[in-house]
Amino acid sequence: MSHREAASEGDPISSRIYYVDSSDPRGELVDRAQISDADMQQIGRLMTALGRLRDAERTLLEASQAYMKLSEQDMRALHYLIVAQNESAIATPGAIAQHLEISAASTTKLLNRLERGGHIVREVHPADRRAFAIRVTPETRDAAMSTMGRQQAKRIHSAARLTADERETVTRFLDDMAREISVSAEDWAQQAQ
Repeated sequence: MSHREAASEGDPISSRIYYVDSSDPRGELVDRAQISDADMQQIGRLMTALGRLRDAERTLLEASQAYMKLSEQDMRALHYLIVAQNESAIATPGAIAQHLEISAASTTKLLNRLERGGHIVREVHPADRRAFAIRVTPETRDAAMSTMGRQQAKRIHSAARLTADERETVTRFLDDMAREISVSAEDWAQQAQ
């Protein structure tokens, strides 16, 4: 049981935190005129399930970071490097910077930190002697795969229990939700950057 689940068991506020009628009782954010009460309750349960998923992901990330003694960004970089190796692709500092959406200077600091920690090796790029190829060390790969990787892979079991049509529905829903909550066109979000 997660910390949030334990906290919300006897707490009527926490247990309804994702229900629209509790968070938006006057309909300022969501027009519910065309949505039945039963549908709103089901949507509340769905949003609560998404909240539990986010909590589980956050708990897994925090446990992995503590175990590996790395930051979230370090973990994302290592994941990228593991996938690059699995795909027999050459990972460069530029590709890592692009994936992480960070500057070249930040990438250099990240790679220096990972190299000092024994997590990566920089080698001369086989096709461009002026560039570097970055690869994760076998020890770090094994540690990441046997902890966070093994835990993350369990998602496949959940997806496999769905029918092909159900997976398509879930994919459509998640893609639609990602578009709905994107802040890329929101002025307030752009001003904050």
